Formats: sequence, C-alpha cells, structure tokens
Amino acid sequence: MRADARRNYDRLLAEAGEAFARHGIDASLEEIAKAAGVGIGTLYRHFPARQDLIVAVLRDSIDALLAEGERLREEEPGEALRVWLHAQIAHMATTRGLCAELIIGLKDPASPLYGTCHLITASGDALLRQAQDAGVARPDLTIQDLVKSLNGIAWVAERFPDDPGQADRLLSLLLDGVRVRPALHEV
Repeated sequence: MRADARRNYDRLLAEAGEAFARHGIDASLEEIAKAAGVGIGTLYRHFPARQDLIVAVLRDSIDALLAEGERLREEEPGEALRVWLHAQIAHMATTRGLCAELIIGLKDPASPLYGTCHLITASGDALLRQAQDAGVARPDLTIQDLVKSLNGIAWVAERFPDDPGQADRLLSLLLDGVRVRPALHEV
C-alpha cells in the first residue's frame, strides 16, 4: 500500500472506530469518509462493504477474543466456558448494532464477517466440548444454542440500556441452564 493510501486507510479506521462508538454500527459511511478527509469512493476502495470496515475496526478485539479462547483451554472447563461467555457479551456490547451484524455474518458465507464469526464460534465450541467432556455442561447443548442465546442477551441489553446489570443477570440464568443437573430421580 502506498504511503498516502496507508494514511487514508488508517484515518478511515480511526474515524470509523469513533463513529461506531458514538452512533453504533449503522453510523453514516459518508460522515466517516468526510471526517477522515477522503471521499466516499476512497472508503469503498478500502472497504467494499460495511462489514469489511467493521472487521477492520474490530480486528484487535477479535484477535484478543481468539487469544483468550486459546488461553482458556488450559483452565478448568466450567470456569473457562463461563469466562468465554462473559467475554462474548462484553465484546458484543462494545458497539451498538454489533450483535445483529454478527448473527447475519455467521449465516452468510458472502459476508466479510463470516470467517471471523466462525473462528470465534469454533473457539467457543472447543470450550463447550471440554466442559461437556468434564461433565459440567449439558451434553445436549450446541455452540449454536449458546451463540444465539448470547446474541439475544446482547440485543436485550442494547435495547434496554437503563438496566446495566441486566446482561449479567441474563447470562447467569443462561449459565444455570448450561450446567449439568442431576436427574429428578437422583435428587
């Protein structure tokens, strides 16, 4: 990348990060380009789709999530899964509208988010399987169940921001459902 193109790219990322933080994922791409001092054509040359820009802006946090997933594989399985689930909620809560984009990206192979979503999901799947193998997570759960539940929690927390403890309470409820329970006849 030429030096001027690199500067434009970096300015676009910085402005997009600020715009996403202020206005959510649906922030105006035209305003982002304007704030970066470039035309909309320059933005689209670097980022052909909004999701390309989202992936680029969130690259560091995505890489951190993946590294955390790897690190957690060395921890106690139940606790590792709990920490991973909390990290996912925290990640989705960073940017308004992100949870909806992630669920779309997970299902659409043409989406720039598709590969990233599947890497994150694979990380969680490994932790879920470890917890299931250790007997601390229900054997009938799938990572898709957890991802959809996390997305729902993040969506509700985003829509009702007046209750900052809501996501933690909902995640606690989810975790209660994840744990293996003795059969009624064993109680």
